[in-house]
Amino acid sequence: MSRVDVSIKTRDGVCPASVFTPAGVAGPWPGVIFFMDGYGIRPALWEMAQRLADGGYLVLLPDLYYRDGPYEQMVPKAAATDPALKAAMMAKVRSLDRDRKVADAAAFIDYLASRSDVTGPRFGATGYCMGGNVSLTAAGAFPERFAAAASFHGGGLAADNPDSPHHFVGKITGRIYVAGAVEDGSFPDEQKQRLEQALTEAKVPHVVETYPGALHGFAVPDHNVYDKEAAERHWTALFKLFEQTLGAGA
Repeated sequence: MSRVDVSIKTRDGVCPASVFTPAGVAGPWPGVIFFMDGYGIRPALWEMAQRLADGGYLVLLPDLYYRDGPYEQMVPKAAATDPALKAAMMAKVRSLDRDRKVADAAAFIDYLASRSDVTGPRFGATGYCMGGNVSLTAAGAFPERFAAAASFHGGGLAADNPDSPHHFVGKITGRIYVAGAVEDGSFPDEQKQRLEQALTEAKVPHVVETYPGALHGFAVPDHNVYDKEAAERHWTALFKLFEQTLGAGA
């Protein structure tokens, strides 16, 4: 694994992050921001970020919970059955409002732009669960900086609140890919239809679809609902999206 730990100055402090690059391949590379799920930074996300990097990208995986200081590594399978652990995780998720997501995205964009081994000026973004929401939020806030943004089993993408990402897609010029899960209370059919309508009306190139049989968390290997078939479908779609918008991978 090529992981290198870095620190990124943000509006609200210093964000720890990891950078992943393709094994044995010289740069520069297109830059991609990998937005974590609600369970925070852990080995499963490092493995995913490295797999993405090995497709020919420099991948930045920031810890979005940096404002709270260091925290004990979360285990999704344990939190899924322990109400106290789940409540603690959801408190962290709720601490990230749109203002914080946008401010952080600005710092991550500046960091990628500062690196001589990253091609630009446009980047890619992908996110999982909570991170899927952050990915679309970043793309809407900085439409000139993202050539593509993806969300996998993302939540609240077209919710009934003024900060919902679907309200801010009007200026997006990149491509959007959203893959939802079935029976997902955080992204029900009405939200799927609302997001689809918003992207269509804004003339944003997009695909919004649901993976049959896959549940919320299907793409992340340490989730109790991990679905290998759906996860591989997600990798195929993600690499295709970035190859078509950022350039061919390694």
